Order: sequence, then structure tokens, then C-alpha cells
Amino acid sequence: MADVTEKSGPLALLVGLVLFVVFETVAYYLLEWATSPLGMPDQMQPENTIVPNWVKTVVFLLLHLVLVVVAVLTLSNQLPRRYRGQVMGWFYLSLLMGFVLLIPLFG
Repeated sequence: MADVTEKSGPLALLVGLVLFVVFETVAYYLLEWATSPLGMPDQMQPENTIVPNWVKTVVFLLLHLVLVVVAVLTLSNQLPRRYRGQVMGWFYLSLLMGFVLLIPLFG
């Protein structure tokens, strides 16, 4: 079997970036809707709000991780071989984005 040395070009990286941004946007709004009954929106209360918001944070991160892993597994099986090298880079960036998306979630 011949070794595939063809790399994806700049256009493929741009398409990957656009699809990454679309995926993260859809995932954020979906998970925001799914976790909306959890937590307390007003942080400045005399009662303790850490526990409900901690639950919302953990559920958000776990659901985000599930979406990302399902997307990676699906893409790894469906993409042509020359584009599969991008998948792990977008996967690692998406793991970081899960934590960054907590800022607008509670903002």
C-alpha cells in the first residue's frame, strides 16, 4: 500500500476553520439551551450559589466533551485520508474551547 504524502492545503484548512466555528457555535447554543434550567443567573445573592452553578458547569463540559468525541469519531470514519490529519488539531482546540465557552455561559 502506497504511503499517502499529500497534505491538505490552505483551502482545506480554511474550510476546517469555518466548520469548526459553525460546530462550536451550534454546540454552544444547544448546550446553553440544555443547561438553562440548571444554576442561578444572579451570582450576587446572600445564599450560596456555588453548588448549582458548579453542576451547570460540569454538565456543560461533559455534554460538550460528548459532542466533540462523537464528532471526531464520525469525521475520522467519513473524511478522506488526506484530511484526517486536521481532525486531531481541531479536537484539541475544541477541548480548550469548552472551557472558554463557560465565560459567555455565565456572563
